[in-house]
Amino acid sequence: MKNPYEVLGVSAGASASEIQSAYRKLAKKLHPDLNPGDKSAEEKFKEVAAAYGLLGDADKRKRFDAGEIDASGAERPPRQNYYRDYAGADSGHAYANTSGFSDFMDNDDVFADLLRRSQRAQTNRRGEDMHYRLAIAFSESIAGASKRITLPDGGTLDVKIPPGLVSGQTLRLKGKGAPGRGSGGPGDALIEVEVLPDPRFTREGDDIAIELAVSLSEAVLGGRIRVPTATGAVTMAVPKGSNTGTVLRLKGKGAPKRGGGSGDQFVKLKVVLPSPPDPELEAFVSGWAKGKAFDPREEG
Repeated sequence: MKNPYEVLGVSAGASASEIQSAYRKLAKKLHPDLNPGDKSAEEKFKEVAAAYGLLGDADKRKRFDAGEIDASGAERPPRQNYYRDYAGADSGHAYANTSGFSDFMDNDDVFADLLRRSQRAQTNRRGEDMHYRLAIAFSESIAGASKRITLPDGGTLDVKIPPGLVSGQTLRLKGKGAPGRGSGGPGDALIEVEVLPDPRFTREGDDIAIELAVSLSEAVLGGRIRVPTATGAVTMAVPKGSNTGTVLRLKGKGAPKRGGGSGDQFVKLKVVLPSPPDPELEAFVSGWAKGKAFDPREEG
């Protein structure tokens, strides 16, 4: 532990008013309410608060000067047990929070006013936001859904999934977080959504892509086939002479757009021959002279 006189920047012969003045000056500079998010300032403030907690108490200061206790307030050997952890939230340290600054509250300045407001805020603190993760199916992310989350305490939260959601988006349920203190209201529940992949679909912005197998007959002669979409199967016409790699569009069957309407679904055809090989098809191809003369590599 550092020497409390050195922490406050005063001499060992400093008066009580000089010690208080030094502490007040440092507290104004380092107090966490004046340095939000500054961990270094917070740690220094704890050191300063601990030093003043010892030197600001006439009896403790006298015992420290006499060597009976150390800088942490613990009895010197042979007794080694520490009875105070000044950094703990429930340590009882007079200056661990704003309640210990009553001796400064009479001064009508910016620091005193800040501490008064901070004390009121502590009494009427808003509840903490609670964070959860929710996995949904790809189809639910496109069409929307109603889901229920079971909480660790056995409670539940009903969550409405808006259409068009993507992985990583967060939904806010106002007032569904931890309860607040005093007049402070409850926090919110923040639901981070994870969209589970569907092996059939790939989302590309507001559009959806799918690869679909078609038979040789459907590719050559054309026809009408059923195509899965995120909101249910639909019928699509395959033009005559379609090939592997042919891309067809289903208008409006993609993801909902932010400004209204929906993207499209693009269907990439893949011609698949029957398995096991069909003898009639083999016989036909063997006698098909134009088929043998056609070289798709040269055409490409």
